[in-house]
Amino acid sequence: MRLIRFLVTNFRSVENSGWVDVDNVTALIGVNESGKTNLLVPLWKLNPATGGEIEPASDYPKKHFGAIRQAPQNYCFITAEFETGPLASELSHKVGINPEEAALVSVKRYFNGEYSISFPRSEGITVADASDVNSEVKKLIVAATKSITDLAPTGQEGGQEDELRGTVLAKLNVVHDSLAERRLSAGEASEFKQELQFLIQEPDRRSSAVYGRVAELLDAIELITSEVTSLPKGAADVMITVLEALPKFVYYSEFGNLDSEIYLPHVVQNLKRTDLGSKEAAKARTLRVLFKFVGLEPGEILELGQDLRDSRNNEREPTPEEISEIALKKRERSILLQSAGAVLTEKFRNWWKQGDYKFRFEADGSHFRIWVSDDRRPEEVELESRSTGLQWFLSFYLVFLVESEGEHQSAVLLLDEPGLSLHPLAQRNLSAFFDNLANFNRILYTTHSPFLIDAEHLGRARKVYVSENGTTKATPDLRHVEKDPRQTGAAYVVHSALNLNIAESLLPGCQPVIVQGSSDQYYLSAIKTLLIGAGKITPKRELVFAPSGGSKTAEVVAGIVTGRDEPLPKMILSGSETGKRTAEELKSGLYQVAPERVLSTDAYAGFAGSEVEDLLPVSFFAQVIDRWERNTEIPFADVVVAGKPLAGQVEGWAKTQGVTLRDGWKVEVAKRTKDLALKKGISAFDHATVARWTKLFQELIAVRS
Repeated sequence: MRLIRFLVTNFRSVENSGWVDVDNVTALIGVNESGKTNLLVPLWKLNPATGGEIEPASDYPKKHFGAIRQAPQNYCFITAEFETGPLASELSHKVGINPEEAALVSVKRYFNGEYSISFPRSEGITVADASDVNSEVKKLIVAATKSITDLAPTGQEGGQEDELRGTVLAKLNVVHDSLAERRLSAGEASEFKQELQFLIQEPDRRSSAVYGRVAELLDAIELITSEVTSLPKGAADVMITVLEALPKFVYYSEFGNLDSEIYLPHVVQNLKRTDLGSKEAAKARTLRVLFKFVGLEPGEILELGQDLRDSRNNEREPTPEEISEIALKKRERSILLQSAGAVLTEKFRNWWKQGDYKFRFEADGSHFRIWVSDDRRPEEVELESRSTGLQWFLSFYLVFLVESEGEHQSAVLLLDEPGLSLHPLAQRNLSAFFDNLANFNRILYTTHSPFLIDAEHLGRARKVYVSENGTTKATPDLRHVEKDPRQTGAAYVVHSALNLNIAESLLPGCQPVIVQGSSDQYYLSAIKTLLIGAGKITPKRELVFAPSGGSKTAEVVAGIVTGRDEPLPKMILSGSETGKRTAEELKSGLYQVAPERVLSTDAYAGFAGSEVEDLLPVSFFAQVIDRWERNTEIPFADVVVAGKPLAGQVEGWAKTQGVTLRDGWKVEVAKRTKDLALKKGISAFDHATVARWTKLFQELIAVRS
């Protein structure tokens, strides 16, 4: 069966997540504390491969803890829909619906651990969990067992009653124990009732105290199973069929980095233990798959490395034959280790693109070591001395490549914040690794790294955010959905991923111009579009405006965006004190050889101390401000004056009108200005303004070395 979508309800911080559609690879993106993990964990607990027990203290939402504790069977925490595939024909026959209706099944799990299933494409068909029958029957059996055990024998019939009581109790114990191993079908429940009835002969029923308790038990079982047996023919076994076909869910938050030196006796012991902590268990798992991957057995490597004193624990000198035997075993071990290292080296190269690594395994007595070298650093060092990213990716690669072909075949993999220690380029490799791994498993992972989001496959990203009532929500809408637009949340990660993708494809063929801030980008982009549309300028390359901040950052940005054989990019800086100081530092530093490439807005605004917004007509800018802040006694247009920096005038006006300017207000105004300018077109601006713009942009696009 194939997972299509899921819905989390009443689980930790999640009240109702909204439906989350699932692709072969699905990314849940969100800021810290948005609740990403609280979407993965309940899905894991739908049908966990290992662990995954429901933990009331951790899993029940604190707001409804008391109510859920009183009636956990009434609270569903996970609903998942699956395509049934080849199973549809069997299910349609059992339930009495057509194959198209049986092609989609919905599975719910409740906090008491029970399940229910339904067929969303068929109205009115809901199958109660057969394990509900188990749970209730087990409770009834326990109660009946106690009641029958507590009965005292009466009169002459005591011996016969004791024998009957023992027979009934034995039968009850057998059935009770069997319910722990399998689910009870409606047919089996009916057979159980008949067996109990046959134990007590008709003439003895009235006088038997045991039968009185058994009769109560039979009536209760009849009531419980009536709901199941009233379903269409064969539907009583549908739950068993569906649950047995569910894919397993594997949750990983610890990936168990390999150590460079491994003590083999501990490995042999830990691989057999079931009481390890999460971190040690993760390491043990990684070691197990490492040895499996390279075709080694830790016990065999340990045994082959023992000398005579190790194996016999005495001081007798070995005979020549024994020495020869020990040498042969150690040689065999050395060959095995060399072969295993070569296998790992060859296969790992296909996945890790950050270097051409070579692995060598070495065993010295009870110690097993992993050595690493590469083309740039041919000297071998222990794995633990290499980067955390390499250690993490090697461990991750081994676990998932091996287990996806073994015990986790066809499972749904749930990965919580994978690859945090990886370099950005390695995170991109990890994203590609997911695509290959998806041939074996569906993958859902949480992240807040733009490098783990494929900008070419944003359709598989789901935004996780905190809603207005403080609960976790998920949505495929990657735009801002928070009430406060300044809190971009997960959308910032998406924008970053997009920017990275665009920059990689766009920058090599563009002409970069460095500006001071993000607001400058919006103003100059709008002016550029208007001038090109009016035919005032015809740049041969796309103009891209890169914000830099101070002079030190500007130097770094200039170095990054400049091509190998190209001159330094031009800069347009404000005439403010900050802008003038930045210009002076650049002209005495990186731009000492080309000071003419550092431009000032003062030369185009017509007065000193100007900023980029001062390239706009005062009346137009005032119109934007008054549309932005409507609830003021005095409009900005009534107080603004030409020939003075507009930003300072806005701040002064805001104080007199009781307007609080939020952080980033200049960027918000710049966005609004750009939108309005492009909407109105270049005809909304006077000839003098357009002439100043044209002069500036002709200077920016002029080709001079």
